[in-house]
Amino acid sequence: MRMKTMFIATVLALCSGSSMATVTLDGHSLTFDEAWRVVEGEEVVVSKEAIKLVKDSYGFVMSAAKNGAQIYGLTVGVGLNKDVHLFDAHGEMTPEAKTASLAFNKNIIRADVVGYPPYLSSELSRLAMTIRLNTLLTGRAGVAPALVERYKDFLNKGIHPLIPSRGSIGDADITLASHIGSVMMGEWRAEVDGKIVDGDIALKMKGLQPYVPEGKDGLAVISTNCVGMALTMDAMRTFDHVLEVSPYVYGLTLEGLNGNVSPFMTATVNSHPLTGLKEAAKDFRQALKGSYLWELDDTRYLQDPLSFRTTVYTYSEAKRAAEDLRELITIQINNSDDNPGVVANLTREELNEMKNNPQCGSYLIEVDGKKGAIIPSANFEPLPLAIAMQRATIAVAHMAHNSTHRTMRLDEDRFSGLSRFLASPENKLGHAFGATEDTMVSVYNEIIDLANPVSLHGTPVEGNVEDTSSNLPRVAQRLKKACDNMIDLYSMELMHSTQAVDLRKTKNPNVKLSEKTQKLYNAYRAKVPFFDHDRNYTPALLAGIDILNTIDLTN
Repeated sequence: MRMKTMFIATVLALCSGSSMATVTLDGHSLTFDEAWRVVEGEEVVVSKEAIKLVKDSYGFVMSAAKNGAQIYGLTVGVGLNKDVHLFDAHGEMTPEAKTASLAFNKNIIRADVVGYPPYLSSELSRLAMTIRLNTLLTGRAGVAPALVERYKDFLNKGIHPLIPSRGSIGDADITLASHIGSVMMGEWRAEVDGKIVDGDIALKMKGLQPYVPEGKDGLAVISTNCVGMALTMDAMRTFDHVLEVSPYVYGLTLEGLNGNVSPFMTATVNSHPLTGLKEAAKDFRQALKGSYLWELDDTRYLQDPLSFRTTVYTYSEAKRAAEDLRELITIQINNSDDNPGVVANLTREELNEMKNNPQCGSYLIEVDGKKGAIIPSANFEPLPLAIAMQRATIAVAHMAHNSTHRTMRLDEDRFSGLSRFLASPENKLGHAFGATEDTMVSVYNEIIDLANPVSLHGTPVEGNVEDTSSNLPRVAQRLKKACDNMIDLYSMELMHSTQAVDLRKTKNPNVKLSEKTQKLYNAYRAKVPFFDHDRNYTPALLAGIDILNTIDLTN
């Protein structure tokens, strides 16, 4: 997997009529791969079935409003102002009612444009819009079809609103997602064709008129977790990459130690069949297939330090955390997080519950013979995702702990059987890798800090109505940073393990690496030669990071 920054120059080709692959969104089947293909510039197409659903839902909402239904964010205010009646159509959408609705829609977007930089990259701006477009296609937001078209135009024409990354407490990114709506109205700023321009200029450059939000459009634009989810998917991608390279980094270090393969033998993990442990052990066995470690060596210690022996457990739990997080992300980006939720076509079970329970029945609305509902909800709550990400970050911290201590054990001659701090024979009076441990522990400490559960940090806002928060964007940013730091640590471990392997070969010329660890070793040594004397180590760390972020060890 390649983790280089993904550029979106291909978006420009869309505007010149070039033939491009397309991604079809339908509100319920968006995959990780498809989302990133849109980020890379593939054209977005909306399924006909989804468009019909959006139209039906919009028609239901507007008819309900016209007939006097109280609808949060449409006929009444939001937050503490939910007791304020914006208008009452009394069976007819009068010019006064329409004027009040249009003013409310513009103002709810403008009043929430309040965020701090740094801004999301254009790639993540595209991802946020892709996620929101897909969730709108569920029909549960009740927005105008024209709003769906505007999201699609922004993606296909390459208009990328500047979206701040700071300012959301995570229960709907109202203060961040609002910047998308602002640009749609011809305000704020956006990146277009590599230039930052004012919103009105961005629209003119792509032949669009300012959008006039109506109905529930304004609320739908801001009341979404699409920004936090874009950050979450970005963190997930980096987490996946850390897991991908982990068996090979560990394998090369174990070969440098002349360590024991017993912790991940089949018979070992079968004796303790925790969920995922067998699969994790198999990853390690495959990474070390063909290694000299499987050959008998009477000088090999019976048991290695715990940082080596328990790595299969930390890796296994990190993989479990990734699987759970991926499942929740898939649900989140393919379903509605809108409040209130519009259900234009109730199932029989849903309808029966409403008929049999007066409170539930109060949300039932019949329009033109069709029974639906507009229901207050907490579907904007992304806490399950925040908790899952915090679990993932804690798992990364445990992986960092093992990596840090594995690396330091290589430096200690009583464990490795090699020279102290892995000094070369020519460097007896030098310092070798002694000081590198300070840097490594510093980065490890950063990861420990990032693993603290910030979803618990919150203060009631907006008149004490909104008295819980998930801090989803911050949680996602912390997982992403922890994973980036993990690659930094792996670069340090790689610098030590390759040195250890070379020193070990001077003792035992028959040392043979596995096919995959040999590939990693060769890639590293092509850029970083053996340390036969003290020299600057920072260039080696940077080279290691680049290698780990670009090498493909899965093939």
